[in-house]
Amino acid sequence: MMKLIRHNLPFLLFSLALCFLLMTGCANYGRQGKLSVPDVRPGFPAGYLPLDAAPNSLFLLPPPPPPGSAAIGLDEDISRKSLALYGSPRWVLAGSDADLSFPHAAGTFSCTLGIPISEEETPFLYILLRRTMTDAIISTISAKNYYRRVRPFAVNQAPVCHRERKTDLNKDGSYPSGHTAIGWTWALILSELDPEHSDAILARGRAFGESRLVCNVHWHSDMIEGRLMGSAVVSRLHANSAFLADLKAAKDEIASVRVKKLQPARNCTEEAAALSRHFITIP
Repeated sequence: MMKLIRHNLPFLLFSLALCFLLMTGCANYGRQGKLSVPDVRPGFPAGYLPLDAAPNSLFLLPPPPPPGSAAIGLDEDISRKSLALYGSPRWVLAGSDADLSFPHAAGTFSCTLGIPISEEETPFLYILLRRTMTDAIISTISAKNYYRRVRPFAVNQAPVCHRERKTDLNKDGSYPSGHTAIGWTWALILSELDPEHSDAILARGRAFGESRLVCNVHWHSDMIEGRLMGSAVVSRLHANSAFLADLKAAKDEIASVRVKKLQPARNCTEEAAALSRHFITIP
């Protein structure tokens, strides 16, 4: 037990700070005519889930694949294949997917939905994406800190999408993939909001996680378990009244924007062409 606590001390300290913010800051939500919540760190607002309700990745996930196993062999094979996309349009899109800053990240699913997603046009959907991103990140922290898995680029010495982020990535465990948990959380929520386009939304959510392989910053098994954590987060969110209220408001916003016939700000033709390249099909 002491070993477990020692490995997770950074997470526990972060949790205490986050808990304080959640208890003291969320009263500002919805005041002054706009949707706002306090940041738990710059760029990351408080999530919907109390810390004691967040899924625990260390409890839910098995250990990463051990050396010499068939699973690690699959990780290495897929990593080699994904490196073949270096410099391609799919590589460029993967670099874009890596950017979780807002408003940029809000547009990830705009082509799939066929509408712009912005703080101005869809404020409830915008804050829904931001808050659930925090929930998804928190769900992965305990396993990341415990296993401290080495990332692919540290093994193969190949390029990554954002070279300036390598130092920070080296400090953060690879297992499970936080970006994948975020993307899959968003995909599940958006497919509920827009069931007519659910297949396309889920496919984009899958591709968002695969972008981490293309960027050479995660292993295949990191991505698979990241999806599981995203699913766990969405399951817990459906017991949260604030989330359910924002979900309903976001659904109304999508319908309203569609009536206005507003178009996504992104180049959806280029995005579709990039997504047509897949590392699994590379010889």
